[in-house]
Amino acid sequence: MHDKSDASADALFALADIRIVGLDGRDAVAFAQAQFTNDMAALPDGHWHWSAWLTPKGRVLALFALVRLDAERLRLVLMDADPEAFAARLRGFVFRSKVVVGVGSAPVGAFASPRSAQGAVVAELSEGGFELDLSGAGGARRLVFDAASSASAPEDDTRLAAWRAFDLAHGLPRLEPSQVEQWTPQQLSLDRLRAYSVRKGCYPGQEIVARTHFLGQAKRGLARLRIAAAVAAGDEVGGEGVSGRVVAAVGPEALAVLPLPTPDATLRVNDRDAAILPLCDGLLR
Repeated sequence: MHDKSDASADALFALADIRIVGLDGRDAVAFAQAQFTNDMAALPDGHWHWSAWLTPKGRVLALFALVRLDAERLRLVLMDADPEAFAARLRGFVFRSKVVVGVGSAPVGAFASPRSAQGAVVAELSEGGFELDLSGAGGARRLVFDAASSASAPEDDTRLAAWRAFDLAHGLPRLEPSQVEQWTPQQLSLDRLRAYSVRKGCYPGQEIVARTHFLGQAKRGLARLRIAAAVAAGDEVGGEGVSGRVVAAVGPEALAVLPLPTPDATLRVNDRDAAILPLCDGLLR
């Protein structure tokens, strides 16, 4: 998955396309419970899980790791979305809730075992920082958020691309702006990450998600593809009686939304053959 032959591979590097959004205040948990897809009541202090924010029509606005430091401090590790725009939109739902929505700097990452975090257990650092275990079947990864590390970690485009490729291989879709508000959680197979609940209280899009789940109407899901040339989000996937679309890509590999069950037909993207690869496990929390 990641080339361990580089002796510097375990060093921290900037994750410039990930940002931290904080929810602070006595109503932070209740506010998150009312807005996001996963069940905050089932998440203990010092733990994290995957979650998402949806439109009222059940389409994914943003996907993130939701960190519960304690009952009044939540941190969203926001994948790809514009953090200022996300925070501004979220503030529109605060009303009288005692919660402050703020934007933090980018975290840093390394292809190395976490120092203290393990699985869904968060390691809290000084001055409000934290470490997450983002390891999977493809190897070890640690994500760190603290002021000192964020200020000193270098940018490294090669390792940043490897980080995104790791996410892709494990079925974590990194959504470019063109793919925002296009897909339901089921179409993005977010059940593999246990990123949504169909039994908790209401949240935007919950009725659509629950109806699809209980009526068994999820007709499309994610597939991992390898193509003979680089592709891009939005590219069409075709085959005999099959149509789909790429939602995320890193070089010649892609995640695409395809009909379920995954078709046996020969698939093509941009007139190139596309082979279906298995999704890696290990990112579920």
